[in-house]
Amino acid sequence: MKLFDGVKRRMKRWGRRISLTKRQQFVIVMFFLAAGLMLTQLVTTDLRYPMVIGLSLFTYITSAIVLREELAGIEWLSLLTLPTLFTASVALFYFLLPARWLTRVPFVVLYGVGMYALLLTENIYNVAADRTIALLRAAHSIGFLLTLVTYFLLVQTVMAFRFPFYINTLAILPISFFLVFQSLWSAVLEEHVSARTWHLTIVVTVVLAELALVCSFLPIKSTLEALFLTTSFYSMVGMAQQYLVEKLYKKTVVEFFTVCAIVFAIVLMTTHWRGNL
Repeated sequence: MKLFDGVKRRMKRWGRRISLTKRQQFVIVMFFLAAGLMLTQLVTTDLRYPMVIGLSLFTYITSAIVLREELAGIEWLSLLTLPTLFTASVALFYFLLPARWLTRVPFVVLYGVGMYALLLTENIYNVAADRTIALLRAAHSIGFLLTLVTYFLLVQTVMAFRFPFYINTLAILPISFFLVFQSLWSAVLEEHVSARTWHLTIVVTVVLAELALVCSFLPIKSTLEALFLTTSFYSMVGMAQQYLVEKLYKKTVVEFFTVCAIVFAIVLMTTHWRGNL
């Protein structure tokens, strides 16, 4: 924690020298990250994955700089996880797109818009951790939506490589853990994470990893696997969030389970049991 405190003090000193508004800083970061995403297509194939790692680390650093004012404690993990993984998910999925700029340029534009919205959302969480603000409800909706997008893209990327079941499970496990944790933390914005939040994070993460294990043996397309796991993430995390804020009612549980059941039925109906696709 002393290391983070020292870094934070230095970022605050840098911040005093910067006359830009917070939104202007978000726009600058967004353009740098979008440019970095496009550069991943201009390097050789061997350098693409190191570029993704570098771009993700750059996202973490720049997000920490623009969110530096209230950043403290667990927020170094909870606030900065989603921007970092969002960049990683988009950059990895970017490689799966057709090799045409007509496809990739709009994708980069959407990434830039999503990153700007995400930085605004994390800034609201940052401020709301200390005091109540009116935009928090909208931030929860946007944050959860971008979390689902991030999870879908990461899972789709993992499943598209058709790795053995144990690699799929080991890959989905940390992805699920970090995204589940930040989603549950954002629902309560705790300064000190409660045992209940940690327990729910672990339980949901293990269930998602087990579902990824099961999906590895089913002869279904990777897109449907990702859709099913993302829907499961949506249902379980959504119910866990409502439980943490003490608003989990029978009607809410039925709604979440209904969505999950519908997607599961679609997966079963589109499964080709005679061979893996």
